[in-house]
Amino acid sequence: MPGDTYSEFASSESKKEEAAPAPSDTAEVDESMQPGDTPISGKQFGTFGGVFTPTVITILGVIMYLREGWIIGSAGLLGGLLIITLGFGITLCTALAMSTITTNIRIGAGGAYAIIAQSLGLEVGGSVGIPRYLSQALAVTMYIFGFREGWLFIFPGHPALLVDIATFAVLYGIAYVSADFAIRVQYFIMALIAASLVSIGVAAATGSMQYELGEVQLWGNFVGTPEDPTEPQSFWIVLAVFFPATTGIMAGANMSGDLEDPKRSIPVGTLAAIGVSFVIYVLLAVWIALSATPQELTSNYTVMIDKAYWPPAVLAGLLGATFSSALASMVGAGRILQAMGAHQVVPKADWLKKLSSNNEPRHAMMVTGALIFGSLLARDLNAIAPLITMFFLVTYAMICAAVLIEQSLDLVSFRPRLRFPIWVSFLGLAGSLLAMFIINPTVSLVSLVVTLGFYVVLARRHLDAPFEDVRSGLFVALSEWAAKKVTELPTMQERAWKPNLLVPVTQSTDLRGEFLTLQNLTEPQGSVKIVGLSPNGTPEALDRRLSSLTDAFRKQDIFASATVIDAGGFAEGLRAGMQALRGAFFKPNIVFLRMPGSGDREADFRRVIAEADREQVGTLLYAPHPRASLGQRQTINVWIRDRSPDWRISMEIGNLDLALLTSYKLSTNWGAKMRLITAVTDPGQREKAQDFLEKLIDLGRLPNATAVAGTEPFESYVQTAPQADLNIFGLQPEPDFDTIRRRVDQTDSTCMFVRDSGRESALA
Repeated sequence: MPGDTYSEFASSESKKEEAAPAPSDTAEVDESMQPGDTPISGKQFGTFGGVFTPTVITILGVIMYLREGWIIGSAGLLGGLLIITLGFGITLCTALAMSTITTNIRIGAGGAYAIIAQSLGLEVGGSVGIPRYLSQALAVTMYIFGFREGWLFIFPGHPALLVDIATFAVLYGIAYVSADFAIRVQYFIMALIAASLVSIGVAAATGSMQYELGEVQLWGNFVGTPEDPTEPQSFWIVLAVFFPATTGIMAGANMSGDLEDPKRSIPVGTLAAIGVSFVIYVLLAVWIALSATPQELTSNYTVMIDKAYWPPAVLAGLLGATFSSALASMVGAGRILQAMGAHQVVPKADWLKKLSSNNEPRHAMMVTGALIFGSLLARDLNAIAPLITMFFLVTYAMICAAVLIEQSLDLVSFRPRLRFPIWVSFLGLAGSLLAMFIINPTVSLVSLVVTLGFYVVLARRHLDAPFEDVRSGLFVALSEWAAKKVTELPTMQERAWKPNLLVPVTQSTDLRGEFLTLQNLTEPQGSVKIVGLSPNGTPEALDRRLSSLTDAFRKQDIFASATVIDAGGFAEGLRAGMQALRGAFFKPNIVFLRMPGSGDREADFRRVIAEADREQVGTLLYAPHPRASLGQRQTINVWIRDRSPDWRISMEIGNLDLALLTSYKLSTNWGAKMRLITAVTDPGQREKAQDFLEKLIDLGRLPNATAVAGTEPFESYVQTAPQADLNIFGLQPEPDFDTIRRRVDQTDSTCMFVRDSGRESALA
């Protein structure tokens, strides 16, 4: 309720958060941790085991063993190498961008989620992290299905569902025990992959390359697949088939919370894995092109196994690659979910963020295991397989976007240990988006809509991040750009006018009763600048109380700020405030004054009004009725002086603009009716006055407004005119406060007395 809002800041002291103890100068700082992060697994892994190994064996997976031959046969050797280079080029740009940002932040747990969250905020990080987690978990199911196909190639009589469940059980058992155990298993798998590559190398050395380079098809015919040989392909379709091979670069980054030195390990391990994998893919492309005809390559997915010196070694490498990819994805998914739980991004966060006695995210692993097992029972994920790839690419794009933003802002806080040109992150962003729409435009749009949907949900939750992000710098940069553009425009910007109130306060109770009025005067796009004036010489105490005032306005979506001026008396302090704010971008354009209660303050108000005129700031003097207050807020009377005999209307309508704009704002926010009222002494002028008021309503586009022209003397008509909850009058440069009090008594209502600044227009 609005009436309850004041109670949030009217207390004598605002509550203070407990300050965290500062670390001693000799304390060892864990650079990978952010406030609110939970340590995982004791930071036990180095570059080779924690990043290089899971990354390289994820990249060297099913695509390499079962699709690279078809890619070369369909696209030709040069076409295939171009596809490999494009795929790895996009991945390399993303990896370089990721390396830049990981050397600039304390990444903590969560990998790509943590990178994006610390750069663009928890809302953006969560909107990418949640689908990223789901795709990472569902990718495990896809890898299990791939492992099953290889297993059934050896043991065709085994039940497919039983193979899937048994594989899942082994994977989950390894991942559940500890990440250390999973890494040790991956060492063995990497040995199997190395053995398969040795088998291929021996085949190349012993004569498998039976064709000369001149006999090789350099640019392919892009024929069909073994499943549908008659359906021709295109360069972009073949690139779409290959690109998922390069989406494994986050396997090492997902272990960020387990690394001894993530700032070094993630860049070095990831870039090394990309380099090694690229060389292997290129060499295999040359070998297979010289070892088989295009017809063999496009009609047989297992041609690499058939051409190897010892085929079982390649088959073992295929099984090991799919198994290791599943294992790395399962371990990484659990850590992403645990990190999001630590930041309250997902439901049941307090339960999900908990760790076991040996610092393993067991609760997150339980949820991940249940999700994977449920997807196994679906038996077919072909419908959502493209969506999995899209969420990986969305992640890549957001990482590149985060780095691109930071590089563009050129903030002092952005000083990474590894720095690359801005075009690298731009190419990574553009390449990721291009790859998305090449692979599947429809699914790309769906993935972007899903990501945006998660952002909207998280933005409404107002998450409290335990770390700062780049958004403040982004908004400051945009504001500075806007301020520069505004200064280049003509001085008079009447169409851009909105109420920016300057409100003097000597104690926190000064706004008791006016909070809702100030809110109604400014929302939705106005602002409130509170100036604390400290007559008793204690600005610190007033400053603490004003922070509660601004918080209360902000909770009502009103932009508010406060400052304390210790410059003598009331008038001197407020005049100094107006002068100091003269060059501000959000310069106040209305000074809000409450009816003074003493003769001394009346003299102060006259000096303030005179200073406001000099500074071209409007004045709004609020005179509340002692009993009626604002009544039911249903009607507003705006009083217009007798202009007889000249009732012509033009863009210059005298001291009426701010009064009409104020009435419009209040009537809109109250849902109230307006009356434009004037009193003419000559009955012959009544028709002209009525026409003037009606034209004013029409030109001013004032809804729910009526015109009333009376023929009584003003002093008597003020008392007999239609009753209103608020009456608005003009304010003279030398106001008579006795007359102002009399108007409150005559109208038996709260009154506002308004003086234009000369910079607003009700007809603009």
